[in-house]
Amino acid sequence: MARHVVAAVGEIPPGSRKLVTIRGREIGVFNLDGEFYALVNRCPHQGAALCTGEVVSRLEAPLPGEYRLLQPGTMLRCPWHCWEFDIRTGQSWCDPNDIKARTYAVTVEPGEALAKGPFAAETVSVAVEQDYVVLTL
Repeated sequence: MARHVVAAVGEIPPGSRKLVTIRGREIGVFNLDGEFYALVNRCPHQGAALCTGEVVSRLEAPLPGEYRLLQPGTMLRCPWHCWEFDIRTGQSWCDPNDIKARTYAVTVEPGEALAKGPFAAETVSVAVEQDYVVLTL
């Protein structure tokens, strides 16, 4: 599997997201309290730009008028039809048995590990084929 560096950790503060394009595929990278998750920017319901939707909290209502906040800021609401998906798993809240947004593995790695040498510089042969007039002022 190919790996792609998409951002420095500070570029995606907690509670925010960054859209990136890798090999023609748009992906949303989300920071949920210091943990990073990635989803394809396409709603599996009807193809909307899922990652541009509102990040909301998961609520539970055991009785009418009684609400409990279960998971603050972990659900992504599709901008077209308001279907909700768990950012961490891609699982649909509207149709959990059949619909899931595609997720991608995300890791945080130190820069030294990504740019670890030794490096080999590419060399190119150079030849001068004519003389040039150079003016010095």
